[in-house]
Amino acid sequence: MEQGDPIPSGTLVMADGTSVDLATLSGRALVIYFYPKADTPGCTNEAKDFSALITDFDAIGVRVIGVSKDSPKKLAKFAEKYGLSVLLGSDEGGQVTEDFGAWVEKSMYGKKYMGIERCTVLFGADGKAARVWRNVKVKGHAEEVLAAARAL
Repeated sequence: MEQGDPIPSGTLVMADGTSVDLATLSGRALVIYFYPKADTPGCTNEAKDFSALITDFDAIGVRVIGVSKDSPKKLAKFAEKYGLSVLLGSDEGGQVTEDFGAWVEKSMYGKKYMGIERCTVLFGADGKAARVWRNVKVKGHAEEVLAAARAL
């Protein structure tokens, strides 16, 4: 996924069990952020940060969806446990994650494995990527995304 790319088609199952077809989301600015695993420290802080700013995103007409390969049931528990207001989407099969280029080779303690890269894509109302963040550091990221969304 690079700046100017259209939003890939694909379906996410939301924490409430409903399905969202990404192809139907153009016409309104959209933030999709990928995180490795619900209820882990970095992912929890990122979801809390986006949730804290959700009214600001709503005020400028920007929808925000966090995506992981966790099950919808786990996402619902995650949202309830931390009082999250950001939308959470499940990509258990991994196709959306792959289409966004967020399924990457990672390394920990010298061991290589495949996993979700923490990354974010901001789409304009035209359905094209206006900004892409890779290898995201959580602290201050939600605020940076909001500032970019306001500049659209």
